Amino acid sequence: MNHYEAVFILNPVLSEEQIKEAVKKYEDFITSNGGEIVAKENWGLKNFAYPIQNKKSGFYHLFDFKIDGKSITPFETEFRRDERIMRYLTVKLDKHAEAWAVKRRGRINKKSK
Repeated sequence: MNHYEAVFILNPVLSEEQIKEAVKKYEDFITSNGGEIVAKENWGLKNFAYPIQNKKSGFYHLFDFKIDGKSITPFETEFRRDERIMRYLTVKLDKHAEAWAVKRRGRINKKSK
């Protein structure tokens, strides 16, 4: 199993319920394909540096997960097919990036306390 991070941007016109439904869809995709979600973060509504699909902001979400490499292509295909997703980026983490992600999550947890 490989370690990945996926950041995706949801359309800002979605309701809170629609956002939760979209996030749940991708969580279920990962777990149903034998993957494991290590961490997930909701970064909230952020403004863009330039308009995307005539929108100036979007809801950012990050998934840190482990899954077999052959499941990434169908995962990204689901992103492309979903009209709620404006942009996405999936990155395979090496051992140094994994260590940095753990350190980053630790800092975030300290700030939230």
